[in-house]
Amino acid sequence: MKLSIGIVGLPNVGKSTLFNALLKKQVANVANYPFCTIEPNVGIIEVPDERLPVLAKIVNTEKIVPAAVEFYDIAGLVKGASTGAGLGNKFLSHIREVAAIVHVVRLFEDSNVVHVSEKINPNDDLQTIESELMLADLETLSKQHEPKGDAASKEAKAAWVSFQKVKENLNKSIPVRNQSLTDEEKEFLKPLNFLTVKPVIYVFNISENQLQNKSETEKKIREILPNGSFIYLCAKMESEIVILSPDEQKEYLKQFGLEESGLNRLIKKAYETLGLISFLTAGTLEARAWTITKGTLAPQAAAVIHTDFEKKFIKADVIPYQKFVESEGWIKARDSGLVQTVGKDYVMQDGEVVEFKINA
Repeated sequence: MKLSIGIVGLPNVGKSTLFNALLKKQVANVANYPFCTIEPNVGIIEVPDERLPVLAKIVNTEKIVPAAVEFYDIAGLVKGASTGAGLGNKFLSHIREVAAIVHVVRLFEDSNVVHVSEKINPNDDLQTIESELMLADLETLSKQHEPKGDAASKEAKAAWVSFQKVKENLNKSIPVRNQSLTDEEKEFLKPLNFLTVKPVIYVFNISENQLQNKSETEKKIREILPNGSFIYLCAKMESEIVILSPDEQKEYLKQFGLEESGLNRLIKKAYETLGLISFLTAGTLEARAWTITKGTLAPQAAAVIHTDFEKKFIKADVIPYQKFVESEGWIKARDSGLVQTVGKDYVMQDGEVVEFKINA
């Protein structure tokens, strides 16, 4: 499953610094898996998963294949982007292609980094981006035509009513993701690919001083964003520490009271925001994490490995990761009765180690 995240924000808020830190993280890692930069503004980054090296050691393999996130560095939006300002139409079209949005908001003060409006005002910055995305959605709605006459289907008429409801709410500054919509209405909206329907993770880019004063920084962020999913990090620092070893990074982050880097927290948050989980496979060929949505049944999970596996599915052996580790592999786990054999109606859980049984 493709997990694509677009990094957006005003110019000079730290988007590219954050993106470059992600790319350096990718380059700095030495695990044996095929990740690369697709083009200058797209990078494929692994989802941090501490379980995989442990599994690899148990099954005696050197090949580790994590789940992946695709990040897009979308050039800075400006006021008027929805009408084409600053090549806005091009950048808005890039946002349409991603599954979720990381909205970078500048909280740091630095006289050497010019702010597009010449002052640091996170509230205004947030509103500018959100307004441009809502205006773009209103533009999309303006291109829809009311179905008229006897030839118009009942479904087309119902869709039109949904469009008017969404339009009314957008004009009240309510993004589509925050509107109360029925499942039927959501289906009508899907073909329009609204920008404000996409889940958003707000990333507040702060200074090292602000990172040291976490309680004050968090209070300030909550005043700016009372609701919403957010993390905060110092993009400049993140771009500098990626060259350190994992142990050196942990030691450095301790002085800020952090257990892991902001990059890792962001990637995990992106995964969680899209309702994704991983199941694990562990054999002599590789230890690997496979991406599925929450609620996926076993046959559909098998299809992620190979499309033929769904129709050839017989059953699956599953065991929670921790029990697999405690048993030191499949043999002891089976001897101890810890492996559960499940059928086609089984709902996969995050972190399960799995072996699928398939018809030849």
